[in-house]
Amino acid sequence: MDFSWNHDEKIFREEVRTFFKEYWSESTDTPERSIEKNHAFEKLLAEHGWLTMAWPTEYGGKNATHIEQMIFREEATLHEAPTGGMGPSMIGPCLIVHGTEEQKKEHLPVIARGESHWCQGFSEPGSGSDLASLQTRATRDGDDWVINGQKIWTSGAQHADWIHVLTRTDPEAPKHRGISYFMLDMKTDGISVRPIEQMHGARGFNETFFEEVRVPDKNMIGDENRGWYAATTTLDFERSGAHRAAAVQRAFTRNLDFLTANKEYSTKGNNRILMAETATELEIGRLFGYRVGWMQSKGLVPNYEASMSKVYNSELTQRQARRFINMLGLYGNLSSHSDYSALNGLATREYMSTVSSTIAAGTSEIQRNIIATRGLGLPRG
Repeated sequence: MDFSWNHDEKIFREEVRTFFKEYWSESTDTPERSIEKNHAFEKLLAEHGWLTMAWPTEYGGKNATHIEQMIFREEATLHEAPTGGMGPSMIGPCLIVHGTEEQKKEHLPVIARGESHWCQGFSEPGSGSDLASLQTRATRDGDDWVINGQKIWTSGAQHADWIHVLTRTDPEAPKHRGISYFMLDMKTDGISVRPIEQMHGARGFNETFFEEVRVPDKNMIGDENRGWYAATTTLDFERSGAHRAAAVQRAFTRNLDFLTANKEYSTKGNNRILMAETATELEIGRLFGYRVGWMQSKGLVPNYEASMSKVYNSELTQRQARRFINMLGLYGNLSSHSDYSALNGLATREYMSTVSSTIAAGTSEIQRNIIATRGLGLPRG
């Protein structure tokens, strides 16, 4: 791996950084107003070609390198700015690999323009870590398929235009070989969404229900009963990026500024040592993410490398939040409703929100299994 940036990459990073400083500010609006603001800003990013810059030009990209795409996402995360969601980062790259030409022409340019937003229908109430045990059924009916079942933890479903869904199409086949992968318009009859309020009060996750939902056969990604193998491409893109480390960096910088301004916390106990440990771990996490971007830029397919980046950085997210809330002592437990809360209760919200980081996008246990079998060549237990 090349650990340095070339001249063009340095110039591009500075261009993106300057753009965010000038045109983006962290939203303090209501969740609904924030979504509108995010979508409007994504269209501005699309005008610069940044949302999908590593895609081929015929699909709305700029034929840029994966390193440049990674730099954009990293800087966006550092500025807590939107990056287009699952369209540019997950389903779009999957379609480039596994989609038909018709699917690419229908969906990729729209995603590149920031005009469609996606959610993911993978996990079910009884199928999370063992995703291949999913039970949502799709039954062929002429040129259509009819889907019945339920998904859970569907991030952003209440705001999405489309959903990509894993279904069981051959219940008699071994569980990994009887799954098919579909794209559905969220306005399709029979789809309903129920938000889930999380313990910190946000409603980012949802339950999604499918009742006699008809989807045309042309909306299947990959081959019938082989959807699992297309979906693993999607998961590799989801787990790969340096943006996870960037999110920790953003929180770390904010926390460091707070501790520097409030000496009663920074000089207490071993808080300085804990911050130094986080800073060191951040550098490691960043390099894990850079390695994945570098591999993609060389035409390589990161698989267990993406799992390494995901498991390390998601666990670092939790360590960072746990360390900081403990640094604040009992004040760290206070929410924004208290006059005595530190950082307006941000430490509390962050600590609770990171609980899901080692579950979402594949649990740490699953990631370690992938690293063991595909990376180290160990036998399955």
